[in-house]
Amino acid sequence: MVPATAARPGALDRAALRRVLATLCVTEITSWGVLYYAFPVLAADISATTGWSLPSLTAAFSASLLVAALVGIPVGRVLDRRGPRAVMTAGSILAVPAVLAIAAAQNLVWFFGAWLLAGVAMGAVLYPPAFAALTRWYGPRRVRALTVLTLAAGLASTVFAPLTAALAAHLGWRQAYVVLAVVLAVVTVTGHAWGLRGPWPRPGTVGAGSPGQAPEQVVRSRAFVALVAALALSAFAAFAVVVNLVPLLAERGIGAGTAAVALGLGGLGQVLGRLGYDPLVQRLGVRARTVLVLIAVALTTALLGALTSAAALIVAAVVAGMARGILTLLQATAVTDRWGATHYGRLTGILSAPLTITVALAPWAGASIAALTGGYSPMFLVLAILALGGSALGLASTPSATTERES
Repeated sequence: MVPATAARPGALDRAALRRVLATLCVTEITSWGVLYYAFPVLAADISATTGWSLPSLTAAFSASLLVAALVGIPVGRVLDRRGPRAVMTAGSILAVPAVLAIAAAQNLVWFFGAWLLAGVAMGAVLYPPAFAALTRWYGPRRVRALTVLTLAAGLASTVFAPLTAALAAHLGWRQAYVVLAVVLAVVTVTGHAWGLRGPWPRPGTVGAGSPGQAPEQVVRSRAFVALVAALALSAFAAFAVVVNLVPLLAERGIGAGTAAVALGLGGLGQVLGRLGYDPLVQRLGVRARTVLVLIAVALTTALLGALTSAAALIVAAVVAGMARGILTLLQATAVTDRWGATHYGRLTGILSAPLTITVALAPWAGASIAALTGGYSPMFLVLAILALGGSALGLASTPSATTERES
């Protein structure tokens, strides 16, 4: 067992830890809300006023996610050495002109370029660097801190979707993005600069696993490759479910209003699932909980493809949301549980890159699979098979040196 947080070299006291966690909760809600969730709300208005096609707009947004995935790797390396304050503050500063450039875009090339710049900012301000900050600073209490953060960030769509819609209704999409850029500047730039102050713990003072192992060795190991593949397949299935749930329900003859309720309840399930991750950590070892969570993603996806009644599908959507919520925390703790926190930022950046790519491709790929298989129900069954393959790979995702006890 690692000694109390206050005793670790470079540790923050309890008040500073609370400040860091509160800061990241607020800045992650804002960053996700402006850089991610505002776009789906505004996309139709952008297309209607500019004449640019929705597929083209979505391609620009997806490209930003791909950039974020690639940027996350060097960001993680810097974060391991210097901590999150400079990286996340710089990302927040960059995000502001990126959003303003989106608002001012006069042609599709400009729009694409602005989103690519936003992708660079995303790589420095979304989940991976925030997870790295809490993992290193909170040490053995990281799971509770990560749970609180993801619960808070889960409110991003709840807060910013209606806010963005209201701004667009009164001001138009361009001015809506200008207002959101101002909110981003006030909340995240000042928040990261002020709230993430404090000494950065020395490498090797946090976490279990094999902290002395070089990151190059870890990345080439069978366990790391299996972990990346397992989480990528499961993340692909989980996020394809989110995007394609409403079309699936429509195919079953369920109205748009009921489908929207099912989608919203799935988000609630995501929050509930995250509340259950800490008890899961206390009861199961690394390999067992990895496989269990990935199997849950596969089974709930299969249920959505097999069930036909509206009530059963709504229940399945909630349970699928729970599995998806736990998957986020499983990803956040995967590196520390296996290889310690010494190179957490770098390894998580490498781990997150293919996951972000699969999430970016999931909407298009899910619809393509539905076209090939003749409907959304068989598409969901294909997704379930892919996720089941991920759970099988999860068996090989734990290095032999990792014990089945928790740090």
